[in-house]
Amino acid sequence: MKTTFNIHPGLVKRMDELGFSSPTPIQQHAWKHLFEKHQDYVGQAHTGSGKTIAYGVPLLHRIDAKDKDVQALVLVPTRELIVQTSKTLFKLSKHMDKFFIESIGGGENIEEQKQRLKRPTQVIVATPGRLLELIRAGAVSLRRVKTIVLDEADELYAKGFMKDIDKILAETNDFHKKWLFSATIHGELTKWIKETLHRDAPKAIISTKEVMNPRIEHQYVECQKEDKPMMLLDFLQTMKKARGIVFCRTKGDVEFVAKFLRGHNMKITEIYGEMFTKEREKAIRMFRQEQTQYLVASDIAARGMDFEDLAFVVHYQLPDDPDYYTHRSGRTARAGKRGISLSLVEPVERKKLRYIQDLLHVDFIQL
Repeated sequence: MKTTFNIHPGLVKRMDELGFSSPTPIQQHAWKHLFEKHQDYVGQAHTGSGKTIAYGVPLLHRIDAKDKDVQALVLVPTRELIVQTSKTLFKLSKHMDKFFIESIGGGENIEEQKQRLKRPTQVIVATPGRLLELIRAGAVSLRRVKTIVLDEADELYAKGFMKDIDKILAETNDFHKKWLFSATIHGELTKWIKETLHRDAPKAIISTKEVMNPRIEHQYVECQKEDKPMMLLDFLQTMKKARGIVFCRTKGDVEFVAKFLRGHNMKITEIYGEMFTKEREKAIRMFRQEQTQYLVASDIAARGMDFEDLAFVVHYQLPDDPDYYTHRSGRTARAGKRGISLSLVEPVERKKLRYIQDLLHVDFIQL
């Protein structure tokens, strides 16, 4: 990777192996401030812009493998994001001195997690609720932590994790620094940032107009509810071997769409919030390994899960929260590639489509 930053040579070598040619804008801005000085930081950039690498590289650069205490903590909103983030950090650390990255989330046996934390652990990636349980049980100490990252901070706030995060911060020292990364930052989260981070913390706040990945082409077709299944089928058939995600609002919609597509010999994986963690992980693994061509999902899949080479996403229904249009669409057009975001819009959803268009400055193409 071509960069002027003084990055650990093992990290530079690994990024070259992984095909990173130059930093993305959020990486460039973050590295400028996070290598130059250990300080609080706020980074806002669209989904797929490379935020994990933006904080992961300076975070790993600061790890001392000889120090057996927890030095860095990454807080994320979902179990799926724990897995993805841990894998990314582990991949990046290949050519560094050996240290341990531990994944901590709900849905696992807490006694097994306690046992794993008995070994020296330098980096923890966790959901706030389970981590707080382990802190209270005396299984982990954050007294010497240097860096705390809040990834997908808007989703952490939306899921009600901020009280747990405040309690976790109370268990740390006074010299740690907080790095906050998110696709969207507004409302009460802005207030929390002002109250919690240093007032001079550098900020990369991208305007709403730039939040959406410019390599995504936004299309929509207006149709009646009863016509949507065939509209979807026609679109998938025109995309031939391309892979993508179909987003629905509810579990019932996911099950209906998945059953319909399977009835037309489509290779489908489905996920929704009510599934057990192991079932979701198996479904995601199957899709990632290309055992199926399409993923039909509720919005649980819109945040924090990277899949390679997705050519499109389909909004079978528009999301209730406009932010989720950003996150859904951001599953395609990653790593510099182009993608399509297609919305199947019922007449009653016209107002919602216009609202998304005006709020996010999206230029929709009607088919």
